[in-house]
Amino acid sequence: MSSTTQSSEEGQTVRGVISRSKGDPVELVDIVVPDPGPKDAVVGVAACGVCHTDLTYRDGGIGDGYPFLLGHEAAGVVESVGAAVTAVEPGDFVILNWRAVCGRCRACKRGRPWYCFDTHNASHPMTLSDGTALTPALGVGAFADKTLVHEAQCTKVDPTTDPAVAGLLGCGVMAGLGAAINTGAISRDDTVAVIGCGGVGNAAIAGATLVGAKRIIAVDTDDSKLLWARHFGATHTVNARDHDPVEAITTLNDGFGADVVIDAIGRPETFKQAFYARDLAGTVVLVGVPTPEMGLDIPLVDFFSRGGSLKSSWYGDCLPERDFPTLISLYQQGRLPLEKFVSERIGLGDIEQAFQKMHFGQVLRSVVVLK
Repeated sequence: MSSTTQSSEEGQTVRGVISRSKGDPVELVDIVVPDPGPKDAVVGVAACGVCHTDLTYRDGGIGDGYPFLLGHEAAGVVESVGAAVTAVEPGDFVILNWRAVCGRCRACKRGRPWYCFDTHNASHPMTLSDGTALTPALGVGAFADKTLVHEAQCTKVDPTTDPAVAGLLGCGVMAGLGAAINTGAISRDDTVAVIGCGGVGNAAIAGATLVGAKRIIAVDTDDSKLLWARHFGATHTVNARDHDPVEAITTLNDGFGADVVIDAIGRPETFKQAFYARDLAGTVVLVGVPTPEMGLDIPLVDFFSRGGSLKSSWYGDCLPERDFPTLISLYQQGRLPLEKFVSERIGLGDIEQAFQKMHFGQVLRSVVVLK
């Protein structure tokens, strides 16, 4: 396995972390990054967060396209581009994204590109050294020294930004921030409840704080996570092992439900809590990702009689070219504490251990640092 890049007529050989089969430990191997196609870019990865989605890929929860090249929450520097690329050029510092809008689908044509149904990916697969095609996680595959993506998957931001911080907007942190700001449309007079205070939930709390919500109630079963929630702006905390979340949220909000309740876990029981913990005509935002076998049983009359909105939030309904530079600017101004999400900085060989820490709730984000 190489520790340095090797170039050939077929591309570059670099290190990458793959999941070869369901549930097995990840492997650090040589991978081949092909030269960019006309609209592609090769990006030297500077840092990549370890997201729960990567663990879900490893464990077979997102298809069976093994081997997977894991990693998708990344920032780095463009090294080379295809002949038709216009969005970026070598030397640009970029955050990678998995919603590279097409501009042509029905969502884009209706002026809702954050719902794009035909996002772009690289034109050629990265491979193992024996030619086996790799499936990149969320079309990115950034647990590697370099990766190949479509130019629209690259968003330029301030190059002075710490890559370990910037890359977090590539997935989980953006999902939580966007669930609060974009999907939930929280405003300064709102009471907000967030169920689940891991990385995504605490990002939702940070988003609610950023826009000035008057009351932010954090719900979890882990006191350490509730302490994290305080650091991101929660005004009240509820341990769901000790108190019924619906009753607690109502009591803390003068007998009424919350204006916006965000379910950052994505289980039937937490969605029910979110549904009944909202005020009349309030909003529920589902940003936690359920598994395919999960179902929901709520009387239909309750949907009718409570009114309001039930929304799912895809990637925080973000538009990377709009949201990433703005959020990085707010971070640079000290108004958005993105650095607090970085629990530890690790190497490419430490990802399996990072999955274990994630499983036991010991970290918000482990971040692989390559440069």
